[in-house]
Amino acid sequence: MLGSITLFNSPNTISVEGIGLVGGLQGKGSAECPEQIRKYLSQYILSELSSEDDLNINSLIESLNTAVVIIEGVMPVEDSGKEYFDLKVIAYPGTQTVSLENGWLYHSELKRINTFGINTDILADAEGPIFTDQISDLPIDGRIGYILGGGKVFAKYIIGLVLNNDDFELTNNIRNRLNFRFGRNTARAVKAGIIEVTVPTKYKTQRKKFVELLKTMYVYDIPENEPNRVGKHIQQIINQPESNDGEYALETIGNNSLNQLSILLGAPDEHVRLRAARCMLNLRSDEGMGVLIETVLDKQSPYRIEALEAVTESGRASDASSLAQELMKDESFDIRLAAYEQLHKLNDSSINVKPIASVFYVEKIEQPVRKDIYVTRSGQPKVVLMGTSISCNKGFLIKSANNEITIEAPVDQDYVIVTREFPDRPDLTGNIKCTYELGDIIQALCNELPERGQITRGGLGVSYSDIIALLKQMCDKGAINAQFHAGPIPKIDLNVKK
Repeated sequence: MLGSITLFNSPNTISVEGIGLVGGLQGKGSAECPEQIRKYLSQYILSELSSEDDLNINSLIESLNTAVVIIEGVMPVEDSGKEYFDLKVIAYPGTQTVSLENGWLYHSELKRINTFGINTDILADAEGPIFTDQISDLPIDGRIGYILGGGKVFAKYIIGLVLNNDDFELTNNIRNRLNFRFGRNTARAVKAGIIEVTVPTKYKTQRKKFVELLKTMYVYDIPENEPNRVGKHIQQIINQPESNDGEYALETIGNNSLNQLSILLGAPDEHVRLRAARCMLNLRSDEGMGVLIETVLDKQSPYRIEALEAVTESGRASDASSLAQELMKDESFDIRLAAYEQLHKLNDSSINVKPIASVFYVEKIEQPVRKDIYVTRSGQPKVVLMGTSISCNKGFLIKSANNEITIEAPVDQDYVIVTREFPDRPDLTGNIKCTYELGDIIQALCNELPERGQITRGGLGVSYSDIIALLKQMCDKGAINAQFHAGPIPKIDLNVKK
């Protein structure tokens, strides 16, 4: 197998860092900036400006409305070059920055960790609004924030195979084997002992799996050995439930595995049936679809979502959509959330998507069971409204933690009043009337502020951090008859030392 004679140069992630400038801090930033950082930022900002721009860079850096920050991220390695990832932003150590809350990270560059100041490749860029987690039970550190999905991968990463020896004939055999199995131009022999592999289209969203497939692939296609190979890996599926190696090896062998896999569809062990059916679907055989559908619909099965994911990834979109819609009726929120996520992957028309201020999305999806509000705290920022229609109750008053934002639903009126105070914008009244429908309230609060002197009414410019805190408060206090759920926050701790 390739995994036994080859070293795979294919990290799933790369730790990156950068130095940037956060603006919009309303006097809570810092004028301090180490000289080497000032020099770097000045050069970088100048490179970003057009010849017509007139900007005093030193004044920008020294303003109390800005702060120098360290940016950290764990960048996914994907061939598409279009993957976005979360970032952690930290006020530069030793500076007097009070808070990064509601700030905006200006466009910045990211390099491999511990290479700042060295002429190395730029691997990604960074930009976006600062997210501070206001709904956690932990104390808020205003000097630390996140940019959800704020990093963008630049480079295209191939998979490098380094053979144990520089055998030219073996190198060519492996290259030809990979191109025959996965398509022309999948593999390229750079020189004896080194092969570059590009992830095929089928596995673009499954790079990690593709690498594991390669490791379990046989170097030589020997027809007389194939029955024994298939039998060996069938036994792996039966006897090694903690490992995917048997399933992956059979997928690389191909259609000659189907006969023995079909026998496993009647196995007493549900997990064995699932693996066999999934492998067959990956080999473009629908024979196991009945097993996968049965597993998805079995409320007692622990493999329901695993089976649904298999259908979403390799089956017909119509089948995956129908199954996911059925799971949206489940009593378990975790199951409903997983079903929604599969529908999202399918770009299913059952999800209504509306962008808010070019910062986050409000997504609505019908479900007959109960009403849920789900907010993300990593990846693409979005508020997901699950239910037939989610509206607010009359007779409530909600205020933000800093008392700047108010949501009021008078008992004797047929509208909701949302208000925001603007200490730095006395030209704004900050008062909007809207319907009781929660999507309308979110738009009124979060749509962009009008420009100075603009007559038409925009929104109140409330941040994503603030709106999810308000939504949680509304659910907790009964202003909305819905359950509030929040996704996990990013886990980024690179211990960057400056």
